[in-house]
Order: sequence, then C-alpha cells, then structure tokens
Amino acid sequence: MKRKGLALLLTFCMLAAGAAGCGQTAADSSGAASNAPEQAQEESKQGGGEVEHARADIDAEGLVAEDTDLTGEFTYWSAFTGDSATWDQSRVDLFNELYADKGIHCNVQFVPDGAGINNGKLLSAIAGGTAPDLIICDNATSSYQYAANGSFMAMDEYLKEVGISVDSFFEGCKDIIYYKDSAYLIPQDANVILLYYNPDIAEECGLDPDNPPKTLEELNQWSEAMTVQNDDGSYARFGLVPWLDSGDDAFVVPYIFGNTPYDQTTGKLNLTDDHMVTYMEWISEYAKKYNPERIATFTSGLGGMFSPDHPYMTGKVGMTITGNWFSNALKIYAPDVPYRVCAVPVPEGGRAESTTFGVNVFAIPQGAKNPELAALFIKFCLQGQVNDDNFSQWRSIPTSDAEFDNTTLIKEGDEMYLYERKIANSSENGIPALCSVSAELSEAFRTLRQSVIYGKVPDIRQALQELQDKYQAEIDKAE
Repeated sequence: MKRKGLALLLTFCMLAAGAAGCGQTAADSSGAASNAPEQAQEESKQGGGEVEHARADIDAEGLVAEDTDLTGEFTYWSAFTGDSATWDQSRVDLFNELYADKGIHCNVQFVPDGAGINNGKLLSAIAGGTAPDLIICDNATSSYQYAANGSFMAMDEYLKEVGISVDSFFEGCKDIIYYKDSAYLIPQDANVILLYYNPDIAEECGLDPDNPPKTLEELNQWSEAMTVQNDDGSYARFGLVPWLDSGDDAFVVPYIFGNTPYDQTTGKLNLTDDHMVTYMEWISEYAKKYNPERIATFTSGLGGMFSPDHPYMTGKVGMTITGNWFSNALKIYAPDVPYRVCAVPVPEGGRAESTTFGVNVFAIPQGAKNPELAALFIKFCLQGQVNDDNFSQWRSIPTSDAEFDNTTLIKEGDEMYLYERKIANSSENGIPALCSVSAELSEAFRTLRQSVIYGKVPDIRQALQELQDKYQAEIDKAE
C-alpha cells in the first residue's frame, strides 16, 4: 500500500472509531437493512419474524453447487450482529453443507464495527499479514474509502472465474462496485428510499391518499396541510421534517433532487450546481417558515427509527423519507399505524421515481490467500433464495432484477415489493459521493446544512463552493 494511502486510512480509522464510540449517526445510510439495531431484531424474532434459514433442505431452496475444481478453506469476517449474525451463520452453514463434497469450507468470524473497518482492526490485519479472505461491511461509504486507498484487491479476474457478471447488476449499484474501472466491492443486497405517508392523516387534511405528491411543490403543499400548530406557537404535528430519518443523510435527498455530488469519471466534486442549491434553498425556506428553534424543540424528544416513539408511529409527523426497512419497524412497534409509500417527490430536473441505494458490500482485503474461494461464496450469496428470509423481513432487495423472481414477496404479489422493483430498475439510481474522503465530506456537508437551517449562511452557493474547494484539494492529494 502507498505510504500516503496508509496514513490517510489510519486517520480515517481514528475518526471512525471516535464516531462509533458516540453511537451510530445518520450521516450514512449506505448499509442495507441486514444489520438493523439488535433490539429491533430481537423484537422481530419474538413477533414471529424470526430469520432462520432452512439449511437442512437444500433441494427445496433450488440451490446447486457450482461445478468447480476449487477446494480448501477460507476466512470470512462478517459485520453483522444480533439476529443478523444468526442469519449470516445459517447462510455460511448452508454454503458449507452444499460444498462439503468438494472440500470447500468457510470459516466465519463476526467482527463488529464494520468487519473491522471502523476500528482499524482490518487495517491492522492487512498490515500484519493476517487479513481474512473476504469481508462483508454494512458501511458502503467507508468501504469505498478503503478501496480508494488501496486496502482491497481488484476482483475482476476472480469474478470472471466464478461466473459473476457485473453487467447483471442494477446500474445504480455499479457506483459502489468500481474504483478506477476495476471491481473492488460487490453489493450483497440493496435498500430503496421512499416517502412514507399516513393515508388517514392525508384524508383528515383533505388530501387524496391515492394520489400522493410527485413534485416538490406538491410535497410542500402536503406538508403544510398536515402541519398543526398550537396556540403557543409550538407544533403538535409536522407534515414532514426534511432532515428527519434518511433526510438527515448528507447526499440522499440532494441526489434524488438531481445533484451528482462526485463524478467518478472526472474525479471532481460537484456541490454547487442548481440542483444542490435548490435543495439547500428548500431546507432554508422550510426552516424559516416553521422556525428552526421550534422545529428543534419538536424533534428533540422524538424516538429513533426502531422505537415505538418514532414520530410517524405516534402521529407527530404525517410523512417521512426513509428506507424499505421502516416497514418492518412499523410491523414491530406500530402494527396498527397505516402507511403507504411512493417515490420521493422531486423538483423540476430531479430524478423522479428513483432512489439512492443503500448496500452491504463484500470485499477481498489485500493479502487474502484464497480470493477464488471468496468469489465463489459471493456468487452463492447473491442468489435470491439465499437472501429470501432477509428480504421478506426487511423488504431489502436483490442487486439484479432477475433475482427478484426468486423471492417470496414477488411470488406472493406483495404490492410494496413490486413497487420497490419498479424503483430499483430506474437508470437514474445511484450511490452518491463515493470518493477517497466520503465520510469526512458527508459530515462537513451536514454541518453546513445545519448552519443553513439556522440562517447562518448568507450565500449558499458560495458556502458550497468553499466546501467543494476544500475537499477537492483533499481528493487531489490522495490521488
């Protein structure tokens, strides 16, 4: 690894470890729902949604071992915890059973903090010559930084050897796969970002739940109609808080609004175009209209995504922008609260009927001794049948359209899942701002947005230009 790249990674690991010590933030929802909070997983398990793979009956799954001359053991570090770790263990057990006659065996270790990415354990293993052959990480942004800084092996030849065609993946997933025209990360699954809205509240406010908002103007109208202000000026209910849930992520909504924060082809940031300015002005105007201090007072006591006190579950917001996993949170904590979903509304020129993808990613660390076996396991894990129970619980999706047909939800005609499939096929989808400074850039952007909310930024475009210049210089130095 380059000396400069190693220094950058060490700095990044220190920052990530510090962030981990403060608990998970909303700055990055790039990971898919397999590693949802343990409390929610346990509640789901107790509620009859237990994730348990029927590994005893391989034939029933329709799984067949690949015709391969490969043999031997390999090591696999999984980032998953709680019930998701149980699910991943069952997946490994199924693989080992399927390939036992060929002498192939996966040895899995469950390594917290993003399979050792966030706390430096993986970097230490790479430097010490003890790296695993494969990892799966629930933080795609951090994983991409590792790829950009030389910690992972290019997979192209190994993918070809086992018959994985990147061409079959959704276009929006390819942002995370490639770094400088080589494949370094393979997404296992994906999440779709949607607008959830309460049809009962919509009807109460004279809105038509069968015709949800499609444009930013319509979204503003719905939000205003749903908002209820008390006599003392405080708020009893908001239609929407734009920076709640996935709206708090740095680049999810800006991307859907039409901005491409980073161009991987040119290596250039793009934080100052009209799409980004439109997003920031929307944030600014919303805050001015409803008073940032009163909004902050309203949001300060709200429960998190996997809490019965989440504002959507308690009726304190009529809409929220979040991912497919929220359907399971509602099932667990608020089964009587109605919901419908639609694509996130966009301004003129936005990416209509589209999404950012949140993904869990496989990577082969530098120094791996069995990359071919790692690639074989990746191919096994990409099958819809292998992930089906996970998909059924969280409504996360496969990374290619063909694998949808191997899922129970599609076979049962689940309306929301059918809609997710439609959104997933948009050519406008992507995973934004993947670069060598992704994590730091995201935090800096959120800090700037907070200043915009409180009216401390007199010239939004100029502030965005200054942010762009600062981090473009960092990107250029890392090259």
